[in-house]
Amino acid sequence: MKTKIICLGICFALFLAACSGTKNYEIANSSADSARTDAKTDTALTAPKLIKTAAMNFKVKNVQRACEDVSALTMSYHGMVMHHAMQSAVQRSYDNPISRDSVIHVSSYNTTADMTVRVPADRMDEFMNTVGKMAIYINTRNMDIEDKTLDYMASNLKVQSRSEIIAQQKTNNIKIKSAESVMALKDDLIDQKINNRRIDYETKYSTISLSFYQTNTVAREVVVNDDPSSFRVPFFTQLRNSLANGWLGFNDFVIFLANIWVLFVFVGVVWYSYFLYKRRQVAKLA
Repeated sequence: MKTKIICLGICFALFLAACSGTKNYEIANSSADSARTDAKTDTALTAPKLIKTAAMNFKVKNVQRACEDVSALTMSYHGMVMHHAMQSAVQRSYDNPISRDSVIHVSSYNTTADMTVRVPADRMDEFMNTVGKMAIYINTRNMDIEDKTLDYMASNLKVQSRSEIIAQQKTNNIKIKSAESVMALKDDLIDQKINNRRIDYETKYSTISLSFYQTNTVAREVVVNDDPSSFRVPFFTQLRNSLANGWLGFNDFVIFLANIWVLFVFVGVVWYSYFLYKRRQVAKLA
């Protein structure tokens, strides 16, 4: 009987030891997992936040074709075209008349384009090298790196601090009397989070500014002559028209005189009467 009791006691002691070991093992594992999580968080916070930007100016054979190639290349790199503008400016022009109503318009114009693209930061150098192969030659190429690590860490610390204050305010551990102060604290917390997300995005995707141009192009086209002076009637045609107009005017004048023949008769009668009157007066004096 005593032997059985001793055996049961030994078994119970072993069971308690096993449970205690399992519990300690679970606590140890939990501590290790927590340590690994904290280590990952610290690594994420202290990871370098490098923002890369680049710019390139170069000459190409055809600006329009280069724009299409750059857009396709950006899509293949899983990037995005943020800005695209192409323009042409006339440098010189000349009009050569070929008839009274048509001229050959010859113009020399320059075509340029500006593009802003975003590509994954780890492939920026590869992208720039590929674009450089499209150029006849490169005028300028530069790259800048801005370290935002400390700004990112400072913003994260501010987020944690404000989150703790807001959490304590909800549990009434801290009382903030002014509602405006609470709103300002929450707005600042949102601004810090948005700032960190902006830094994360700019760290992940690099911004590249591209400007390129081509050799001046000469274009020839037949256009309508818009100079009114070129449509003047030739001299001899004007002289012939003037003589014809003069004859027509003379005809009109004769017809006008014919229309007022009564006036001429009346003037003749008045003049003849006056002439007879004067003659009689002379005769009386004689």
